Amino acid sequence: MEIAKTIFVVIQLLLCVILMCVIILQSGKNSGLSAFTGANESYLAKNKAKSRDARLALATKWVAGTFVILTVILNLM
Repeated sequence: MEIAKTIFVVIQLLLCVILMCVIILQSGKNSGLSAFTGANESYLAKNKAKSRDARLALATKWVAGTFVILTVILNLM
């Protein structure tokens, strides 16, 4: 049982590092005056946001969900 707990802790640490990297790689949401004027809204920016940011957001959800589930499992051990 102790070996399984150690393996889960190592996996959780890896998930923690991956989660931090995925969150840092996401582009920030500008809430300045340019958001009101639409200055940063171009066709290329919209397509880039849908591809890269959408994948990063999906990866964040999956990694965070796995992290939470593993945390609950480790807490019950």
